[in-house]
Amino acid sequence: MALRQDWSRHPCPIARALDVAGDPWVMLIVREALLGARRFEEFRGRLQVADNVLSRRLAQMVDAGLLVREPYRGRQRTHDEYVLTEAGADLLPALDALAKWGTRYTEAPAKSTRMSVIHDGHRSTSATVCSECGAELGAADRSYQREWISA
Repeated sequence: MALRQDWSRHPCPIARALDVAGDPWVMLIVREALLGARRFEEFRGRLQVADNVLSRRLAQMVDAGLLVREPYRGRQRTHDEYVLTEAGADLLPALDALAKWGTRYTEAPAKSTRMSVIHDGHRSTSATVCSECGAELGAADRSYQREWISA
């Protein structure tokens, strides 16, 4: 159980947004979903997170409307894939802002990543308006790409 207040009815939209997306695991799960992860094992492997933590966060994100469960048939039984909703995908500008802030104000290790918004095959410096063509970007118009870089 979280040791913080419930901000779901707070008059400030920032507080309400943090009530849903303020947990670091939530934002990291959204990042990985934007990068193509859909299955529990993919999230667990990419994030190196304990099963109980991941299971709890995925359930919370489904309840919050950031993800939907879609069943798929595995080798022996049915499993769930976790697919971003429009609300989840619309967190990309917040993730992009965090990535830019982290690049500018934190020290990167020798091998780190750069996160880029992609629109029509080119990198955009904005997650809301394409810096190349000026198009307004919605969840369906953009993708996120991770590139490994060395210092």
